[in-house]
Amino acid sequence: MPPGGTSLPSPRGRGSAANIGGRFDTWQRERPAEVVEADRLQREQAPDDTPLLPDPRTELLIDTARSVLTRNQSPDLPFDRSINPYRGCEHGCVYCYARPSHNYLGLSPGLDFETKIFHKPDAPELLAAELAKPGYACAPIALGVNTDAYQPLERQTRLTRRLLDLLLACRHPVMLITKGALIERDLDLLAALAAENLVTTAVSLTSLSSELSRRLEPRAAAPQRRLAVIRTLAEAGVPVGVSFAPLIPGLNDHELEKGLEAARRAGAAWAHYGVLRLPHEVAPLFEDWLARHAPGKAARVMAVLYDMRGGQRNDPRFGHRLRGLGHYAELMAQRFRLAHKRLGYGEAPHLDCSRFTPPAVPRQGPANPQLSLF
Repeated sequence: MPPGGTSLPSPRGRGSAANIGGRFDTWQRERPAEVVEADRLQREQAPDDTPLLPDPRTELLIDTARSVLTRNQSPDLPFDRSINPYRGCEHGCVYCYARPSHNYLGLSPGLDFETKIFHKPDAPELLAAELAKPGYACAPIALGVNTDAYQPLERQTRLTRRLLDLLLACRHPVMLITKGALIERDLDLLAALAAENLVTTAVSLTSLSSELSRRLEPRAAAPQRRLAVIRTLAEAGVPVGVSFAPLIPGLNDHELEKGLEAARRAGAAWAHYGVLRLPHEVAPLFEDWLARHAPGKAARVMAVLYDMRGGQRNDPRFGHRLRGLGHYAELMAQRFRLAHKRLGYGEAPHLDCSRFTPPAVPRQGPANPQLSLF
């Protein structure tokens, strides 16, 4: 809950209610008691769901990173390298595990994460330079796994499309996951990649309820629209799966089987799931969201989450962070396995790394490689 002891209403189209302090801050925001009381009275007199805060505008900022390829050694992930064209995400998913990364920029994991979006305008050029290095060994790149590569600002920057253009030209395999419908814009590139076994896609589905989705993920595509995206990709011959995540006890866990069924009917060929994670500042943000949108369920939801994490709000250990511990985690795993088998889901295809051709990058310095003494 934000400092001041009371929950604020969210601005329209935003998941967070305020800019909470980060774990690296040496100060904390405090709301005066008279302001807290004025907010309470205003909420009591306003209709339900009325946004009482000014709508913050999205700012597009430049990320001056020198590299775009991030490596990991996590056994929980099916890839060892990834590219994130954006830092921050306008979708505003309140549960997003990437929110704490805005602390490293001196910004809040709250509204700042949703409204101050950093992009890497030279990402394709930086990637080309890395792929052209003599020692580079080809393996699938996951594109947009920390924050969505198809968030609304992609319409303006076209960074993801430019990256796909490069990967197609190099015959480099790529993996995508999104909850945005903008991926359909790049169907031509995705179909060309798919024809050479160079791409897999996945759509993240959190709920079949438009109402719950609107509150959890205010600027992401609606559930039925995401199912339509799965259908469009499948019909175009682009391999597509579904990720039912995050699974939240008491909120969407009852939809697991129905969500998997709907995705399978739409054309999803494989599926996976993940249980809600609450690293660092995500925990107070999510607790505040519960206080605003599901106060009657808040205590039960948090009790099960604490039980799944061994009495903590988060368990970052490999092998545990995506599934959890205890009876609830075992029950969810069993339900998923049974539904996966009953619905005839398979596994994601293995992508072809054998035809990778390094990009031609302009040589730095004199064309003649012979060094000069003078």
